[in-house]
Amino acid sequence: MATKIPIKGVIVPNDQKDIYELFGFDAVSPSDVNEALEKAEDQNVEVVINSPGGDVYSGSEIYTSLMDYRGNIVVKIVGVAASAASVAGMAGGEVKISPTAQIMIHNVKSRAEGDYRDMKHQKEVLENYNKSIANAYRLKTDMSESELLNLMDKETWLSAQQAKEYGFADSIMFDTGQKLAASGNLMLPPKVIKETRNKLANEVFSNNTSDNLDNELERCKAKLNLLKLKGDDV
Repeated sequence: MATKIPIKGVIVPNDQKDIYELFGFDAVSPSDVNEALEKAEDQNVEVVINSPGGDVYSGSEIYTSLMDYRGNIVVKIVGVAASAASVAGMAGGEVKISPTAQIMIHNVKSRAEGDYRDMKHQKEVLENYNKSIANAYRLKTDMSESELLNLMDKETWLSAQQAKEYGFADSIMFDTGQKLAASGNLMLPPKVIKETRNKLANEVFSNNTSDNLDNELERCKAKLNLLKLKGDDV
């Protein structure tokens, strides 16, 4: 039986958790997760997420603790994994998302005061931390930094299908018949694009002939069409 660790409500620093509880707000802090991981003693863990996010540093600590855990971790996104909670959600060896759930990623936000030099410095700090947050998404999705920063700029909300397409989630819960295939315009997952580009590049170096390149491209297209007909993940 896996140990369940809920990440419900706002993600807050350890020294603020009691204040949120005093006002009746659901909240989770890094110490909550760390204590639960210690009790799990390297056994299987199931992290259940329904959180709008919160403090970016606390979210980073939770992500790091989950990634550093030696046992197997399955993440289930059952409501929303937004902002800092989406970062924590990337720590699962397997990430499952409910068909009714969403993942939201956006830029880091803060408050600042001072003169123009302070504002310029704060801009640089935020842009730099956006890249740090994007690292968690990059390790999970294989998307490039620029692709992820663009999605963060737009405050992107991902349905279960989109989360699976982009690689933020590995599977959609309860969809045993693969009925929830992505709808709308078909976009190739970043992993397929990356693997195909690498294959073509290797072909150029190993045997630089246009005929071989054309043949390799046709084989990739045929394989992709066959997977789509079968309904398999591409």
